[in-house]
Amino acid sequence: MSYVFVVDQDRKPLDPVHPGRARFLLKAGHAAVLRRYPFTIILTEAKPEAKPELLRMKLDPGSKITGIAVVNDTVGKVMWAAEVKHRGQRIKELLDQRRNARHSRRNRHTRYRPKRFDNRRRQEGRLPPSIESRIANIFTWLERLRRWCPIGAISVELVKFDLQKLENPEIASVEYQHGELYGYEVKAYLLEQWGHACAYCGAKHVPLEVEHILCRRRGGSNRVSNLTIACEDCNKKKGTRLVEEFLRDQPELLARILAQTKAPLKDAAAVNVTRLALRRHLVKTGLSVETGSGGRTKWNRTMRSLPKTHWLDAACVGESTPTLLAVNGMIPLVIKATGRHSRQMCRTNKYGFPNKAPKATSVVGEFRTGDMVRAVVPAASKKAGMYTGRIAIRATGSCNVRTAGGTIQGISYRYCRALHRGDGYTYEKGEAALPHRG
Repeated sequence: MSYVFVVDQDRKPLDPVHPGRARFLLKAGHAAVLRRYPFTIILTEAKPEAKPELLRMKLDPGSKITGIAVVNDTVGKVMWAAEVKHRGQRIKELLDQRRNARHSRRNRHTRYRPKRFDNRRRQEGRLPPSIESRIANIFTWLERLRRWCPIGAISVELVKFDLQKLENPEIASVEYQHGELYGYEVKAYLLEQWGHACAYCGAKHVPLEVEHILCRRRGGSNRVSNLTIACEDCNKKKGTRLVEEFLRDQPELLARILAQTKAPLKDAAAVNVTRLALRRHLVKTGLSVETGSGGRTKWNRTMRSLPKTHWLDAACVGESTPTLLAVNGMIPLVIKATGRHSRQMCRTNKYGFPNKAPKATSVVGEFRTGDMVRAVVPAASKKAGMYTGRIAIRATGSCNVRTAGGTIQGISYRYCRALHRGDGYTYEKGEAALPHRG
């Protein structure tokens, strides 16, 4: 289980404590709840003499999910872990929708507005919004954890995917001068692309091999579009047969494999672009920054017989990984980036024209849409009861509360009490990678 973060009365981070110790401090009145996600308590008195032990924050950045682990190098224990799900792809989709709507309106000549994007000057080093979102998510949690936990060092995996070698392994000489060195990345990329499972039977947690969809004997190449991941049994069964023949009785699986092999290398490109900006930002923190390769992370995880998860990959980043890494019973916090609010002033239909009223206020009383609240409705009301969830504000004051069991409509904000202010993320408990052992 994750340890509980502790700060003193002056908001100075102290050593994290066991959840049992945190419950004792809360019941005895020596502490109060400061935040629920991640769970943090604040002591009722200052501790100027306290000298907390510095911990290491470890990051495994990905295009869709980033693993985070806070590790005590001295005792080799993971104190806290999380997986941050990025919304970069969603941002890309929304920008595409806006661009298409504007393009459609211009083509109708119903209300012409000249193009203005050519008039804008882009700053040097500018990154696409989808990439900026990933980096912002990582640094938001870096700064938050530094605020509540004594972080003294950072370890981060800086993956280098060679896109030219992934597309054309035979590239050489002058052509290759525009690429990066080619190493372990082909198999690493394929493992990520196929979810660390056999493409044919879906087996996980077994040795996986790089497999040619069209075998070399029939003229197949080493291009990544002709490669997949398969277990030893499936690799032998397929042999030199055509994939259409091998999967003749599984047309849906065949179609999925052929479609996935044609997918562009967007995820690998996103990681390549992100890693350079990530390193520049990490250096500015003033903390000791250790970098590691994906091969080192995989070797550390394999030597410790740990399963493949994003937060365990983060815990195994770099040479500083303790020989004995205690992760039993650890349940990561799954954090999903949702964004705070929408900048769109009014909603549009599929043709790009407004079809709803302008965006109304998002604040009523002390509440804002997205806040987590507990509503206690008195017995005299038709909706009597206690509801915990996220609130959706209405200008009338009669709001909706989205709970795990559904949305409860028509609850007055006067019955609500804030539990956690909306911060652009949703939270839920993940699954333990290893069972708890005494």
